[in-house]
Amino acid sequence: MTRPQNDTSAKLRPETLAIRAGRETSDYGEHSQALFLTSSFTYDTAAEGAALFIGEQEGYIYSRFTNPTVAAFQQRLAALEGGERAIATASGMAAIQATMLTLLKAGDHIVSSQSLFGSTINLFNGILAKFGVEISYVDPADLNAWRDAARPNTKVFFLETPSNPLTGVADIAAIADVAHAAGALLVVDNCFCTPVLQQPLKLGADLVVHSATKSLDGHGRVLGGAVVGSDKLIEPIYLHVRTAGPSLSAFNAWVLLSGLETLFVRIERQCQTAIEIARWLEAQPQVERVFYPGLESHPQHELAMRQQNGSGGTVVSFVLKGERAAAWHLIDGVNVFSRTSNLGDVKSTITHPASTTHARITPEARERAGIVDGLVRLAIGLEHVEDLKADLAASLG
Repeated sequence: MTRPQNDTSAKLRPETLAIRAGRETSDYGEHSQALFLTSSFTYDTAAEGAALFIGEQEGYIYSRFTNPTVAAFQQRLAALEGGERAIATASGMAAIQATMLTLLKAGDHIVSSQSLFGSTINLFNGILAKFGVEISYVDPADLNAWRDAARPNTKVFFLETPSNPLTGVADIAAIADVAHAAGALLVVDNCFCTPVLQQPLKLGADLVVHSATKSLDGHGRVLGGAVVGSDKLIEPIYLHVRTAGPSLSAFNAWVLLSGLETLFVRIERQCQTAIEIARWLEAQPQVERVFYPGLESHPQHELAMRQQNGSGGTVVSFVLKGERAAAWHLIDGVNVFSRTSNLGDVKSTITHPASTTHARITPEARERAGIVDGLVRLAIGLEHVEDLKADLAASLG
């Protein structure tokens, strides 16, 4: 048996919710979060089993869709995002897929930002389109483009802000108004900001999706994803996950719960380092342009400061003079930065988006999204800022 802690969520601040929300203890009264590594759960009688399976009685049945450790992660993330409920999935892409397959059917239409993670574009163009879902891509900063793209069969607006990898920022509240006027739902990918910097539901979004693999874990250990929103919208997504099975494992949920406990202190420090790195890069003669919402030169700087709790985030991208050769030379030369496409880690990472995260989309889609050959993306970790500068400087020359 597990016993929930007293629910004081309404009285607690986010930094405390990241540690205390969703906690349950077993009859042993453990202080650390318990890990329930079991595929199924027993019941005392046949009648109890029947009641559990049809939902007349609350309890745990089978870890594909009910597990105490996963439930704790879901409850904690929902509390941080200000949502009624969350459903966890095996990865961030599983979260997006489960959301779209739940909300859409053949003949429906999506209006999406053109500035997306490469795998999201491939999901939309390669899988959803195959089943008869139509997709229109727009400039995320152009409200008229969102408005003009809506059709009578539009069911979903999809937005990633800040975008990967160019950190473009779009006005969530304004786009939510456009979506709702068109009779559509707004889904926001909040992976870059996390609920520490941005809470899309409070700005009018209907659903928030996460790749928990990134900053929510924060240590590059496990895969995970989640969708957060109202109970009404999450229930059918939960039923999809229950049936189709893109579920989060109990072990991964346990690891992610420990990541949430340090989320606020990590993000705060990483943002402080990121703005310093961004300003330093702007002063380097080899750098053509820096993309970071915390910089005054960023086209959506003022919006980012309002929408992202006054922070530019943890990701810095920049274009080098010399195109791919210069970008690869820099990436091959670093010793402190890790050469990997992951982000949100305590270890800073560096990657070349055109040949990694966005390599599988068409050249036309890359050009439309601004993914040029000289572009490099940094995801800032917790190393000393001077060591990161020195590592970059050694290969920039």
